[in-house]
Amino acid sequence: MLLYPSTGEVIRAETLLREAGLDIAVKGPPPDLRQGCDMIVEFDLMHELHVRQILQTAGLNPLRIVPVHDHLLEPVSLFNVKDFGDYLMVRAANMKITIEKQSQRIVNISGGGCPDVPYLAQMLVGKTMSQAPEPRVLGQTLCGYALQLAFQEVKRLCPG
Repeated sequence: MLLYPSTGEVIRAETLLREAGLDIAVKGPPPDLRQGCDMIVEFDLMHELHVRQILQTAGLNPLRIVPVHDHLLEPVSLFNVKDFGDYLMVRAANMKITIEKQSQRIVNISGGGCPDVPYLAQMLVGKTMSQAPEPRVLGQTLCGYALQLAFQEVKRLCPG
């Protein structure tokens, strides 16, 4: 697990490692390791040397690299999915997106506390998943990033 002090660094690390073809996941940190940012980058420990080289080249060194060897250090999934019959809600970290399943129309955006949440909601609510712009192009905050993750999870769960 890579621990960083800020969300921006997690996003940069995620981008660099994905571009390098590594299989990674962004998750919530285990309770015992919460400090600074409330997200970590999880990767296969067999690739640690490669991960370190990529990040060092980019000047993006983490606060800590922690191996997951204890169930108490298991990262926490950022996703929570709730099926309401005709509607599906996906929560990623502190942001929620709700769609009507049949039409795939976004009916609600909520959560967060960041200043761009009302703007994100205005730009997305009422549009179908295929019409809606990706949240990452609209927002620059942790809320926008979390909403992007929820948006992608909805697309994965309800393709079409």
